[in-house]
Amino acid sequence: MEPHIGIHENHLAASAQILSKLLADEYVLYTKTRNAHWNIEGADFYNKHLFFEAQYNELDELIDSLAERIRSLGHYAVASLKQFLALTQLTEENRSSNESAGYIKELLVDHESIIISLRENIDHLATDLKDAGTSDYVTGLLETHEKMAWMLRAHLK
Repeated sequence: MEPHIGIHENHLAASAQILSKLLADEYVLYTKTRNAHWNIEGADFYNKHLFFEAQYNELDELIDSLAERIRSLGHYAVASLKQFLALTQLTEENRSSNESAGYIKELLVDHESIIISLRENIDHLATDLKDAGTSDYVTGLLETHEKMAWMLRAHLK
C-alpha cells in the first residue's frame, strides 16, 4: 500500500533514492569499520579494537534506522553488496598495513565525505522535495557523523 503522507510520489521516490545512496555509503563504512576492528595491529590494539567496535555498533543502528526510513516512504531498501557498491560514493580500502593511524585516517575521510553529502541534501529534501521529515532525519545523521568524525580526528592529534 502506498503511503499518503502529503508528499508527491515523485518526491517520495527522489527522497528514497537519496537515502538509498546514503544507505550504501553507510554499509560500506560499516564494513570498513568492522575490518578495522578485526584486523587492527600494534601497541594500541586493545583500545582501538574497542573503539572501532563502538563505532561499528553505532553505524549498525544507524543503518537499520535508515532502511526503515526508506520503507516508511513506501520504497524498498537496497540490501545487497552489489547494490551497495553500485550506489556508494566511497571506495573499498586499499591498505598495506593494519596500524590504527591508517584505519583512522581512512575512516575519517569517509565520514567527512558522508557529512558533505548529507549537508548538500538537507535543504533539497525540505525545500525542493517537500520532505521535512527526511530533511530532519538527515540532519540527525549529520550530527551523528560529525561526532564520530570528531572522535576519529581526536585520535590523530
